[in-house]
Amino acid sequence: MKIDMNYTKEVIKEILSISSPAGDTILAMNKINDYFQKLDIEVNWTKKGAIIGVIHGQDARNQKIISAHIDTLGAIVSAIKPNGRLKLSNIGGFSWGAVEGENVIITTSEGEKFTGTILPTKASVHIFGDEAREQKRTEETMEVRIDENTSTKEETEALGISVGDFVSFESRTVFTKNGFIKSRHLDDKACIAILISLCKYFKDNNLRPKNTLLLYISNYEEIGHGISVVPDKVTEFIALDVGTVGGEHNSDEHSVTIVAKDRITPYSSTIKNKLVKLAKKESIDYKIDVHYRYATDASVAVTQGRDFEVACIGPGVDATHHYERTHIDSIENTLKLLISYLSK
Repeated sequence: MKIDMNYTKEVIKEILSISSPAGDTILAMNKINDYFQKLDIEVNWTKKGAIIGVIHGQDARNQKIISAHIDTLGAIVSAIKPNGRLKLSNIGGFSWGAVEGENVIITTSEGEKFTGTILPTKASVHIFGDEAREQKRTEETMEVRIDENTSTKEETEALGISVGDFVSFESRTVFTKNGFIKSRHLDDKACIAILISLCKYFKDNNLRPKNTLLLYISNYEEIGHGISVVPDKVTEFIALDVGTVGGEHNSDEHSVTIVAKDRITPYSSTIKNKLVKLAKKESIDYKIDVHYRYATDASVAVTQGRDFEVACIGPGVDATHHYERTHIDSIENTLKLLISYLSK
């Protein structure tokens, strides 16, 4: 199985460089559209701004969906404070301590961009002493210091910044010499890169999947409504999402995670067992895991009354919804298992 992992790395790097908090994903979606066009993938856009790519297979009656989501965690300006700084409302489930000190980009309704930093209202121990150490990190105690000469609400408004503007977190992507990838938003942009690399593998080897394959790039997964259009011929839905590494979880940063259950539902034992069998046969490193505080486009879709089997696989990622890390081995193992499953 010859896979161009250098291509995969370049896709990861480029996708991570494009901000895409849920609700403001059009630039990243356009980039995915470009990738699909270059790989001769048929592209359809949904009314909500998602993309469904199509690879026609030998069997068009029993279609499969592979989903990955382009939307990430982020925030939105909820108020401009009297001191000119910004109060935020979170987009997606993260702890405020996880984004303390992070550089951000504020995008106005006119498309102008400003930089800033998320800080506690009592940031300096030189000023506040133990209060700075002990202050809880909540929506009420965090603010954005804008990198402009502003110290009043009126001065910030004069810049063109207003309530409702999107705020994205810098990804700070780092590739280490020994194969680790550190970045925000590996959930789920690492999986987007896997999906695009899957398309390149089929094109490079002049292959088609056994079943017609729908590649669903969702744009509202982090806030729970990523999937809205599912054709009637779909019989299997596989969410490509990250395995959560840490605590008592079984996932690791080198293996592909096969999720047995999330907080919503057990996944199909039929698909899970087939994936395990293929991983063993192909000598693919894998882990089976249960994710307690986690849901995917696939598990949410079944709550809508959809009639198909669901599964979830993905690379193991440490410190999810924080400054995340995985290893290129995990991404490659996920890609290998996906290719094997879709070829049988």
